[in-house]
Parts: sequence; C-alpha cells; structure tokens
Amino acid sequence: MTSIAIIGAGPQLGLAIARTFGSNGFDVALISRNREKLDGLVGTLAAEGITAGAFPADVLDRDALTQALKDAAARFGRIDVLEYSPVGTLGSTVLVTPAETEPSHVQYEMEFQLYGAITATQAVLPTMREAGTGTLLYTTGAGSIDPVPQVGNVNAAAAALRNWAINLHKELDGTGVQAAHVGIDVSIGSAVIPGVPVAQPEQISPVYWDLHTTHRAEAERVFSL
Repeated sequence: MTSIAIIGAGPQLGLAIARTFGSNGFDVALISRNREKLDGLVGTLAAEGITAGAFPADVLDRDALTQALKDAAARFGRIDVLEYSPVGTLGSTVLVTPAETEPSHVQYEMEFQLYGAITATQAVLPTMREAGTGTLLYTTGAGSIDPVPQVGNVNAAAAALRNWAINLHKELDGTGVQAAHVGIDVSIGSAVIPGVPVAQPEQISPVYWDLHTTHRAEAERVFSL
C-alpha cells in the first residue's frame, strides 16, 4: 500500500488533499493537535471509502511529531508522501509588520514553519532515500515569494521554509525522492484579506497530485487565480 502523511490536517486543504490521494488508492495519515477533529476527518474519509488514521501531535513538539510519523509508518507500512501545511490560529499567531517585528515574533514562526518541517522530514527521508522513491511537499502562502507588510514575521519564516525546500530539491536530484514547495496565492475557502481572490480547497489539491505523479522535476508550484 502507498500512504501520505498530511501535517496540519484540517477540514479545508488537508481534507481536500486527503481526498485527492485517497481516491487514488493512498492510505492517509492525518496529523494535527486536535484528536477530536482528526477523528471526525477520519470518519468523513471512511464514509467515502478512504482508509485514514489519526495521529495527534503538535508541530512545536518535535519528539511528538517524530513519534506520530513513526506510528503512521508502522500502521501503513511506510510514508510515501509527506505534505506539510500547518496553519497557526489567531490566538497563537501574532501578525506584525517588518518595522514592528521583534526577534520573538519570527522565532515562533520559525519553530512552527521551518523547524517543524525539518523535524518531519528527518523522520521520513531516510526510508525514502533507502527505497529510492518518495515525495516531500511543503506549503506556504505566496508571501514567501512576494511578501506583504501586514504579515512580515510570517512571511519571513515562510520564505525560510521555501528556501530550504527548494534547496532540498536540489540536493535530492537523482535520488528518486522529490521535494517541492507549493505557494498558495489565494484565500482558501472564504475571504480573509480584502482584495485577495478566494479558491476552494478542491481547486488547489490537484497541484499536489501533479507534483507527486507527473511534475517531479519541479521545485515549486504557485497556485493563483
């Protein structure tokens, strides 16, 4: 069996990616902080004939995240695709402009975005390299490419993740393992920022399938309308 681990799984993009891969025969490991929400997503997918499992972990807890991925690999054989897209909550994410930014504002985002991604990658990449196949996909907003002042600290960390992911793509060239960055230049599901177009998760999720299946030489895709 083949499997995908979705880190930051939720009812929007995470569920859409789960459906896209699950409908193509993948087992799905769902990872986020809230067990109850994960169980709900597992039930939704099961009703659609997709095998999924809940593996609660906070990306800020590196040991817990590593263990969740080990548990997922033990259940499904191994992780063939890793997708990393946790989203901060309004209660935990402080948004500041570049001029207002304190080091602590960026540090939290680095822990959340870059360091969590690195931790997850270390948990699955050795097995992928040994097998000579695998896909690593990292999601940020398009502010990682074209930053906007209102979210200066988030953009800084997202840009660091983008840089690292594209550099990983270069390092893994020729190994059979694909690493790529996905930049999302829309609001997902509903309007968040005035003037930013809105796309439904189902419009975005095929990008991940395409990168895994037919565009493995690409280091980056940007979704926009």
